[in-house]
Amino acid sequence: MINRLKTLYELQLIDDQLDELEELRGDLPAAVNELKGRIQGLKDQTEQKQAEQQGSIEKRMSNEEEIEHLKSNQKKFKAQLYQVRNNKEYDALTKEIDHIDEEITKLEAQNKALEDLIQKLKIEIEDINPQLETLEEEMKGKEADLKEIIKANEKEEAKLSAKRSTVEAETKKPDYASYMKIRKARGGQAVATIRRSACTGCHNVVPPQRQLEIRQNRRLYNCEYCGRILVSAEIADEVETAEK
Repeated sequence: MINRLKTLYELQLIDDQLDELEELRGDLPAAVNELKGRIQGLKDQTEQKQAEQQGSIEKRMSNEEEIEHLKSNQKKFKAQLYQVRNNKEYDALTKEIDHIDEEITKLEAQNKALEDLIQKLKIEIEDINPQLETLEEEMKGKEADLKEIIKANEKEEAKLSAKRSTVEAETKKPDYASYMKIRKARGGQAVATIRRSACTGCHNVVPPQRQLEIRQNRRLYNCEYCGRILVSAEIADEVETAEK
């Protein structure tokens, strides 16, 4: 049991050091990720607007081709007006010519709206570009800062991570599962000791009888108030001395 308690406390000490290294990075990782998200959002907007712009250009070109086709037909129908033999044929041709006029007017109006949309999208895309450049420049700066911090501590972090893997392998699976569950719930600190008759995790007083039981190192005890695993001061001092 003593080895189980020592292993858990040692694991906590290692995680404390790893947490300190993580804290040195501050909010840089979150800031970089947030900037990446904003940059990707602007890029998605740009791509969407460019696709809409291209679609509008292609539709306008298609309309122009259709207008030319309609004008060609209209010219033929107008020429045929001089060859009609009766009012019925004249009325039919006139009706076709009028219908073509309506279609041309509709397509020209549509093209005007498309041209306005194309110009509007062009301005919106141009407005996004400076924002993208600013965000990308800001992200480069924060990534450089983060990289510098990581590089400064990478050897120590690698050493601690390797040590943690070794200690984790020595930890009984149920103990490790309990440790990780409490660590997640208690902001990183899963194991505490007793100093001045109180839990070092929540600072609540541990009853004298429970303190005596914990010092006997016969089983795992949890703080009645915060749920952290409690180890005796003797165990803690022994592990901390060995770590130095």
